[in-house]
Amino acid sequence: MKCTILYDNTVSRPDLVADWGFACIVEAHGKTILFDTGASGSILLKNMNTLGIDPLVVDEIFISHGHFDHVGGLSAFLRKNNTATIIAPSSIIEDNRAENIISVNSAMKLHDHIFTTGELDYIEQSLVIETKKGLVIIAGCSHPSMEDILSQASRFGTVYAVIGGLHGFSEFELFKDLGAICPAHCTMYKDALKSRYPEKCIEGGAGTVIEI
Repeated sequence: MKCTILYDNTVSRPDLVADWGFACIVEAHGKTILFDTGASGSILLKNMNTLGIDPLVVDEIFISHGHFDHVGGLSAFLRKNNTATIIAPSSIIEDNRAENIISVNSAMKLHDHIFTTGELDYIEQSLVIETKKGLVIIAGCSHPSMEDILSQASRFGTVYAVIGGLHGFSEFELFKDLGAICPAHCTMYKDALKSRYPEKCIEGGAGTVIEI
């Protein structure tokens, strides 16, 4: 699995634009998935262009939740690629009849080795990718409790890593058995998390590439 952060509050290289929001490209098991779209379509597309990523390679768009900093770039992206399937929580989908929209309620298998936790607390879903090292969770903001996210993901195997926004998460002991953590976007306690697990933490920011 390869995860490239496209949109984040910080950048890992100076030629990219930082902005409040989150998006990443996940390449795994023959699928290229755009996870969230950040707040601004122009910034999302600019960073993708700088990173040499063509919007047309995206097979699916996985929306974690409907907050502006995760869906703001969707319309602009769809003007570049209007054939990608959208996978979104049922609470934010107005028309479930659209052929290229998958409405998600509960945890489910999307493809071989690719899953969703389902919409938790009626607000957010996380993407789950199976790798040789274990499951990798991609989270938008982790508005539901991390305990619930881990529990739902664990029905598909053993969790190895968590990447993305962790909001106000502070129950750090829940991560004691993980092999890798990349706290990004809205994570409030990055420094404390890095101090607790210095050997596991990966620095986020647009441009960061994580291969597991």
